[in-house]
This record gives sequence, structure tokens and C-alpha cells, in this order.
Amino acid sequence: MNFDLEYIEQLVKMVSDSELTELTLEEKESAIVIRKEKEIVQAQTILPQAVAAPAVQAPAANAAQEEKAVEEAPKGKPVTSPMVGTFYMAASPGAKPFVEVGSTVSAGQVVCIIEAMKLMNEIESEVSGKVTQICVKDGEAVEYGQVLMYVE
Repeated sequence: MNFDLEYIEQLVKMVSDSELTELTLEEKESAIVIRKEKEIVQAQTILPQAVAAPAVQAPAANAAQEEKAVEEAPKGKPVTSPMVGTFYMAASPGAKPFVEVGSTVSAGQVVCIIEAMKLMNEIESEVSGKVTQICVKDGEAVEYGQVLMYVE
């Protein structure tokens, strides 16, 4: 597989200009993964022996992301999505949210709902503590393993 920078830049541009959200090219022990997340296109090259190339991004976007990461360093343990679906803060539209930033939760308490294939799945906190950050907006699509909130 051709891993030269020009080839990777062409792939990044193709994903950026299209409706694609992810592109993966694999050959033997090598792979290129290009993923579009919230208007930022990232490219990741996976080489044999677990040596990864740095993500290819526009310099301005990379600097802005680093500043944001410094400002919003998450506190606490993450509550992650166990499935792909749609995140809901409350049991029904207009109902009070299960939790808000600053709410105290206990282990086993329902903190949100994820709708998957028309089934409403209650997501319970695995830890007790205070909700320090909610990372997903109500009605937003979530992926498996995506951080939903942090509990400290």
C-alpha cells in the first residue's frame, strides 16, 4: 500500500469533500483510517509492529483542539455508551433530565437513555459521585464506547 503523504492528503480531501464519515484501507498488516468527526478530518496510519503515524490535520484545527483539550480536561470517571444509538437525557420529551452537571449519582442509578433499533435502553452509572461534565447533547447519535459523561 502506498503510504506517502500526498496519497494520504488526497484521501483526506476525498473524505472531507464527501458525505463519508469514515474510510478504512487495509492491506496485510498495514492500514489507513480516515475519520470525519464534527467538521475535523483525521487520518491515522497503522503500520506493522504497532507504530502509528501522527494524525494529519489542518494546523489551525490542531492548535484549536489542543487549546480546547487543555481548557476542558475531564474530571472523574467516564460513563460510556454500551451501544450505538441516540442519546436522551430524559425519559420523554419535556420531562426532567435524569442527571445534570452537578447532580449526585449512585452506582446503578439511571443516568440517560440510548435508543437503539426502536428500543429504549436505560444506562446506569457504574460509579457513585457528582456529574462533572455531560459530553453529548440530547438527541445526538452516539457510538459504542463514546464518553457520555464524567462522574467524579
